[in-house]
Amino acid sequence: MNTDQLETFYPVIIAGGGPVGLYLGCLLHEKKIPFVILEKRQERSNHSRSLGIHPVSLELFDALGIANRFVERGIKIQRGLAFSDSGQIGSISFKNCPKPFNYILSLPQHITESILEEHLNSLNPNALIRGAEVTNIEEREECVTISVSHSGQEFSLECRCLVGCDGKESIVRKEAGIPFEGSSYPDTYIMGDFSDNTIFESDAAVFLPDEGLIESFPLIDSRRRWVVKTEKYIDQVNRRDLEDRVAARIGHDLSEEENFMLSSFGVQKLIARPIARKRIALAGDAAHIVSPIGGQGMNLGWLDASTLAESLKDSLGKEDDLHLFRSLEEYARHRQQITEKVIRRAEWNMKLGRKPSFPSLRNAIVWLMLKTPLQKRVARLFTMRNLEGRFL
Repeated sequence: MNTDQLETFYPVIIAGGGPVGLYLGCLLHEKKIPFVILEKRQERSNHSRSLGIHPVSLELFDALGIANRFVERGIKIQRGLAFSDSGQIGSISFKNCPKPFNYILSLPQHITESILEEHLNSLNPNALIRGAEVTNIEEREECVTISVSHSGQEFSLECRCLVGCDGKESIVRKEAGIPFEGSSYPDTYIMGDFSDNTIFESDAAVFLPDEGLIESFPLIDSRRRWVVKTEKYIDQVNRRDLEDRVAARIGHDLSEEENFMLSSFGVQKLIARPIARKRIALAGDAAHIVSPIGGQGMNLGWLDASTLAESLKDSLGKEDDLHLFRSLEEYARHRQQITEKVIRRAEWNMKLGRKPSFPSLRNAIVWLMLKTPLQKRVARLFTMRNLEGRFL
C-alpha cells in the first residue's frame, strides 16, 4: 500500500503483521471496523518456527471460510506415540475429538502467514503496510497518536484503539509502560528439521529417556522436526549436537539425512499486566510468552484476537469511550486467566520431559494417561480444549 492512501485516523490500528495481527485484521474487516496494520518487516520470514495449528484455531479459520487452505497444505497429526527407554508406553489419538478437525495440523509458520496475508489482501489490499515501523506512542484523552517511520519518511496516525501484535519485544507494550512479568525456566532445548527417515509417517512421537525429552513431529515435504532437551543452553548449535543426543538416547541415526534448520532456545513464562489498558490492547507474544513445548503459543494468540475482535465490535459502535475502556478491561482479565491456564498446561508438558528422579513412576503416570479413560481428557488437553472450563 502507498502511504499516500492512508487516512489520518482509524478506529483501530494494529502494530504487527505476523500471524496474530493478520488474523485480527481479517476479523475486523468482517466486522466492518476500519483499521490498518503497520508491519516493520518488508517481507515475511521463511524461517521455520511454530508449526502446530490446533483444532480450536482451525475452527476460527473455518468461520472465515479459509480452513481448507491450511488443511490442503499441511499434515494431519491424528496420533501421538510415547516411548520410554524400555519401549512404547502407549499412544494418544485425536480421532475421537470433535470433527471435522480431529487432528493437529502441522504447517510451517511462513506458509500460515502467507495464507492469512493472501486472504487479507483479497478482502482489503490496502490494509497491510510493510516497512512501517512504530517509533513512538502518545496516549491522549481522545485518541492514541502513533509516530511511524516508512521508507525514510516520518508521519503520524491517530486511532481510538491501538493493538500491539508486535511480538515479544513489543514497542507498543514498552511505549505504553506495561510491565512484562514472569521468569525463565531452567529448561533448554535444541531443534532441527531433517529429511524423514523414521517409520512414523504422520504420527508425532515423544521419547522419554532418562537423559531427557526428545520430540519428533512430521513436516511437509517429507521432513521431520526433532526437539531435544539439553543439559544447558547451546549458543552455536550444530547438527552433531542434535544427532549425537538422538543417537545416544533413542538409537536413531540422522547423520546421513539432509538438515534444513537448526536452532536452540530457552523457555520463559511472561504476561503483560495488564494485557489491555484504556485505549491499548495486546495480543499474541506481545501479551504473553508461554513454553513452546506443546505448540500452544501461536494458537493462544489467535484466540486472543478472536476475543478482542468481539470486544471491539461491541464497544467501538458507541461514541462514549467508557464502553471501550470497560470492554478492554474485561478482555484483559479474561485473557490473563486463559494464559495462566495455558502456562500450567505447558509446565506439565515440560515436567514430563525432564530427567526424572524416579523414571518408573514418571512412566507409570504417562501409561495411566494413555491407557485409561483419562486418554479422552488428555487428548482434549493437548488440542487446547476445555480452556474455558475447569480442567487444568
